[in-house]
Amino acid sequence: MLDHIGIRVADYERSKKFYAAALAPLGYQLFMEGSSGAGFRKEMIPDFWVKQGVAAPSAHVAFASADRATVDAFYKAALTAGGRDNGPPGLRPQYHPNYYGAFVLDPDGYNIEAVCHRPG
Repeated sequence: MLDHIGIRVADYERSKKFYAAALAPLGYQLFMEGSSGAGFRKEMIPDFWVKQGVAAPSAHVAFASADRATVDAFYKAALTAGGRDNGPPGLRPQYHPNYYGAFVLDPDGYNIEAVCHRPG
């Protein structure tokens, strides 16, 4: 199990605003900023970080969602915040029968997903 993950972004302020909006439906909020970048948390500690730097050629980060409605809300919020569609909300039975996910590309082109594994 992962404790936290960090990604490098080309435009720190743009990405910080994007993630603050896109992750809000999932219960995340910006918790702290410092030399390590911007730390977002859902519970006690920040587990997702963005930091100014050279963006990697590709990355995929999937955030767990409690229900399908929240996956839908994430997708809408991410698109409104400037994300680009990379797969609308829906079932992905090729992964398993209850896999409900949505995919967006963030401002640096990272594939960001919200997923619910529970039945409808």
